[in-house]
Amino acid sequence: MLRFENLTKSYWVQGSQKIVIDRLNIELPTGKSLGLLGRNGAGKSTLMQLIAGTLRADSGRVVSDGSISWPVGFGGSFHPELTGAQNVRFIARVYGVDTDELVAFVEDFAELGKHFNMPVRSYSAGMKSRLTFGASFGIQFDTYLVDEVTAVGDAAFRRKSQALFKERMQTSSAILVSHEMGQMRSFCDSGILLEDGHLTYFEDVEEAIAAHLELVNGK
Repeated sequence: MLRFENLTKSYWVQGSQKIVIDRLNIELPTGKSLGLLGRNGAGKSTLMQLIAGTLRADSGRVVSDGSISWPVGFGGSFHPELTGAQNVRFIARVYGVDTDELVAFVEDFAELGKHFNMPVRSYSAGMKSRLTFGASFGIQFDTYLVDEVTAVGDAAFRRKSQALFKERMQTSSAILVSHEMGQMRSFCDSGILLEDGHLTYFEDVEEAIAAHLELVNGK
């Protein structure tokens, strides 16, 4: 279960207040892979960070009865001066999982080679995404927050990422942000549409996609 209670977040832009999340009150179902849709600038990344707890709301709160991953694809979770392996060891200690098992999983999955033992500041954006995906999906969370990361890497790596995602969805929930409607259809059961600071839930992801495309096309 994931519930938003009067959740509000705003930013000051050139002297005026822009409300991104506006007194949001909604409960999202458990056991669903939800596609988070919305126009550019609607606040999808902001909402993901509020859910993860990496961004503080102006007011209200996010309530969950399970564990939530950090936003997969958000490279800011890693210390740039530490190596990939050192970052993974730190994450394992924070989340209370077996350190050696998680390091071995990420080293094999992320396919970083010698870079796994080099500072993260030397990584490309794609390498950071591989590391983030491996570290997050190497831990069993109740809800995964995923931002475009299944598109990272070559075709073989994408297939491996997608297979792992589908495996985790057998026992967990997810909120997925993607600009590719094909990914939404492949990975999501239902959809949530963010517009003007409010969320609308759609039981059928196709209905969510149709509503999103109407907004994008200005209908």
